[in-house]
Amino acid sequence: MDDLAHISGTSLAGDERYFQNYWQYHFKDIKKWFLHGTNMAAEGDVDLDLEAEENCTGKPAEKPRKHDSGAADLERVTDYAEEKEISSSDLETAMSVIGDRRSREQKAKQDREKELAKVTIKKEDVELIMGEMEISRGVAERSLREHMGNVVEALIDLSN
Repeated sequence: MDDLAHISGTSLAGDERYFQNYWQYHFKDIKKWFLHGTNMAAEGDVDLDLEAEENCTGKPAEKPRKHDSGAADLERVTDYAEEKEISSSDLETAMSVIGDRRSREQKAKQDREKELAKVTIKKEDVELIMGEMEISRGVAERSLREHMGNVVEALIDLSN
């Protein structure tokens, strides 16, 4: 305690200035280390300004408060739609519409395949298209069938 008294020149009885002086004297090097890392500055390069960092009560200075409008913004942006209960009959109707559309598309695709299967194509035409376009037999046959066996139209379509 005598060591502390000779630094401040005052008694310990409630003198805040004493503690500030003590802090400056003993912890100056620690602050340098924190500020400058391992490259510590020479003594006297860094002044410790406690009054800028803390107010006289020893509590850290309060940061300015920002308006927290996050919740208010969320309420403005959020669409509040009433929750409606979907009746089972509406759900069944929607599912049947979707199922009907899917079955019509599948039936149309099957009819198209049956129609294409009826088209007669020549083996020589298929081999010509396979050789010229370097494609598989299935692709060549499909192209010929789509163009009703016309080799020229099938080649033009495949080249595009």
